[in-house]
Amino acid sequence: MNDRMSPPELRTSAALASVYGLRMLGLFLILPVFAVYAEQLPGGKSHALIGLALGTYGLTQALLQLPFGMASDHLGRKRVIYFGLALFALGSFIAAVSHDIYWVIVGRGIQGAGAVNAAVTALLADLTREEHRTKAMAMIGGSIGLTFAASLVLGPALYYLISIPGIFALTGVLALAAAAVVRYVVPDPRISSFHSDAETAPARLKGVWRNPELRRLNFGIFALHVVQMAMFVVVPLALRETGGLDANHHWQVYLPVLAVSVVFMIPLILYGEKRARLKPVFIASIALMLAAQLVFVPAIGNFWGIVVALTLYFIAFNVLEASLPSLVSKIAPAGAKGTAMGVYNTSQSLGLFVGGALGGVLAHQFGPPSVFVLGSILIGLWLWLALGMRPPPAVKNLMYHVSARAPDDARRLEQRLAAVPGVIEAVVLAEEGVAYLKVNPHTFDEQALRQALAST
Repeated sequence: MNDRMSPPELRTSAALASVYGLRMLGLFLILPVFAVYAEQLPGGKSHALIGLALGTYGLTQALLQLPFGMASDHLGRKRVIYFGLALFALGSFIAAVSHDIYWVIVGRGIQGAGAVNAAVTALLADLTREEHRTKAMAMIGGSIGLTFAASLVLGPALYYLISIPGIFALTGVLALAAAAVVRYVVPDPRISSFHSDAETAPARLKGVWRNPELRRLNFGIFALHVVQMAMFVVVPLALRETGGLDANHHWQVYLPVLAVSVVFMIPLILYGEKRARLKPVFIASIALMLAAQLVFVPAIGNFWGIVVALTLYFIAFNVLEASLPSLVSKIAPAGAKGTAMGVYNTSQSLGLFVGGALGGVLAHQFGPPSVFVLGSILIGLWLWLALGMRPPPAVKNLMYHVSARAPDDARRLEQRLAAVPGVIEAVVLAEEGVAYLKVNPHTFDEQALRQALAST
């Protein structure tokens, strides 16, 4: 087995990661400055409407990303991606020319409706070999984190140069550029087929939803993004009022805070993954996020208090954002990883919507501290749920092509594979011609597995 991705796989993965990152750029780039800009718009002095403008993106994305992914199985990957990027561009241009907060909300909703994430993931699965798919997915995950970090620094600078309408127009132009990348850089797949490790299977949704460990993680990503979006309804205004910083200078706060958070995040993630101590690191990060919310409650009126709270927040956020997908992958049933990630991503998008909408209402009705009271309650509940979580097993996900196409043959092969030392779970999907395995990397006998596969 070749451990290196081929140049076409690398090029394709990088191109699709950039398209995926663009979607997130549309969400994140305005976060650090929109609340300040919105005050200039009719209706923009309402925290509730500011929150709705930020969060509507998440609602339409949550509603449409799974249907778009399923549609790509029947209509073609690229066709769905072109349509989604066109919607994204249209929403961006509508928001760019909007003269009141209400049309910005409409534009943001249309932006989110261009929910191509699932279709992009499916196309990536078509164009990469099974043994390299995890690496390709990791490139997409990395693009999201990089986009968020870059947006906190670039957003204020771009606000100074081209203001919010210019940022919206820029994301629209970039969406059209992304469509060109998909057309001219990403090859057409020879065969588009369903991939259980990358796509949502409707038949497996019930089983994934009923898994108590996955429900804990889905609530966690929901709560994490409620807190994220609600925070940006009030923090930009608080930085201006307490520190006297214009919005275009807010990067001076975010850049050092992010740098400190990365310094702490990397060793924590490495320690958790390498030493099989992911649960303690995970629990400690949730507790740190709770501490950040509790600090925000009295500190939202003090500049240096906000800086301290932001530092705690970003250390915890970065660790949690990096570890949650890994935990989902470890816990998801064999052959249902794609479905588990689909539910996870939908929970994330719903959190973005609820955080913006509810955070805006609370700030409008009860003042900024109430936003962090909400965050404290949600994160406290998540901490309680996470304490009851079983430590994630030390597992590795594997996939093999098999010749078993008849249901009876698939069941017999499943039994043989499950009997191999180190195999924790084995699922053979005859319709896909693949076997999905979860194995203990310390006890797994690969030679015995290959003998079992050869006997089919």
